[in-house]
Amino acid sequence: MYTDTERCVRAVQSKDARFDGWFFTAVLTTRIYCRPSCPVVPPKVENMTFYPSAAACQQAGFRACKRCRPDTSPGSPEWNARADSVARAMRLIGDGVVDREGVPGLAARLGYSARQIERQLLAELGAGPLALARAQRAQTARLLIETTELPMADVAFAAGFSSIRAFNDTVREVFALAPSELRTRAARSAKPSATPGVITLRLPYRAPLNPSNLFGHLAATAVPGVEEWRDGAYRRTLTLPYGHGIVALTPRPDHIACRLSLTDPRDLTLAISRCRWLLDLDADPVAVDDQLRSDPLLAPLVDKAPGRRVPRTVDGAEFAVRAVLGQQVSTAAARTHAARLVTAHGVPVDDPEGGLTHLFPTPEALAGLDPEQLALPRSRRTTLTTLVGALAEGSLQLGTDTEWETARAALISLPGFGPWTVEVIAMRALGDPDAFLPTDLGIRRAAEELGLPSTPAALTARAAAWRPWRAYAVQYLWTVDDHPINHLPL
Repeated sequence: MYTDTERCVRAVQSKDARFDGWFFTAVLTTRIYCRPSCPVVPPKVENMTFYPSAAACQQAGFRACKRCRPDTSPGSPEWNARADSVARAMRLIGDGVVDREGVPGLAARLGYSARQIERQLLAELGAGPLALARAQRAQTARLLIETTELPMADVAFAAGFSSIRAFNDTVREVFALAPSELRTRAARSAKPSATPGVITLRLPYRAPLNPSNLFGHLAATAVPGVEEWRDGAYRRTLTLPYGHGIVALTPRPDHIACRLSLTDPRDLTLAISRCRWLLDLDADPVAVDDQLRSDPLLAPLVDKAPGRRVPRTVDGAEFAVRAVLGQQVSTAAARTHAARLVTAHGVPVDDPEGGLTHLFPTPEALAGLDPEQLALPRSRRTTLTTLVGALAEGSLQLGTDTEWETARAALISLPGFGPWTVEVIAMRALGDPDAFLPTDLGIRRAAEELGLPSTPAALTARAAAWRPWRAYAVQYLWTVDDHPINHLPL
């Protein structure tokens, strides 16, 4: 979009927050870059230039605006709506892969050479993987500086910097303030958390956001010991590269309040990325809803409660296991089966608030389980053990970087995997916005009640007009049933 100057200028002059994260405005006279909704008086048109990423702005010598803080914009919805190499690279960079594995590690995961990845990112984003990772490190550093009392040396290494000098230079260059000055400014408005290892922050999103189905679904399907709904917040444990964490996510009118307890602050970048992915916070609800409203039978559902998101997962392998456990059983039975696995094979954790007890077991931990101990039909046991074996040995990948059609083909080849299971994994674990469940009982009932075709083939044909947002159409169709997943818990 950043190449459409006229459209960008209109967005900046109207301070349209819908375009935050789509592009960034750099002001030639002040050498500052902003988000489109920056509250200051818009600059003259001749002084504006536009970039596709904060990293591109920084590479061009612009510093972040202190008023609108463009580094905290929602991410571009492009990376969640696509499965090409650039989108997959951006999701991996958001997960901190470059900091942990370097550009060669990023390229190896994508199956390209480092040179190819560099060229593709430069062409589309105006910055290579190192620059994009550096911009993310700066944002992580700012969060740690402003929301914790960690010593600056600990902040530097937790944010992914290789040296104190690189940390100081980057923070000064990007924010035009020394790290100590950032902390002093933040202390005037809010006191950092005094609890060691606890970080409190705001997760931005594009309005509207309807929390009912999002948090309702997560709470209704929560696995005891791993997830819970407590005091208006969804809480769960997280398995992270350097340790584990516990997150509490609370819906607010203009943001999601996030409280993270980490055993190692180096996991902050990935933990934030996982939370944003879980809640689908980088979606563009206006584009989604406008497309779905074009169907006169869907329009009343959209108008009644716009801004529905697709509830996802923090770990693709975990969700695949839970999807198998949930085949042809009730939500309550699926939770019971999952809780038994967690108790038997999950890693215990300490929760100061007392509600969470375990991490969800990894495929490696489940690979050696005895099928005879599973209270499941024999065919389902075979399905589960085959799945965890493929995940443990690496022949099946279900990460944010996985190519959607490749994963579908791998899943459908496993015993016991039909279209419903494959598509629900594509929707919630892989994040495919066009995943569709025409055989789902709730979808078929909703279609019949609304006057839509109720047979899978006919409904799929009708849903062609909803593409590429059929996964969001599923969320609206599910609201026709009075099910706990549609209601924000009390």
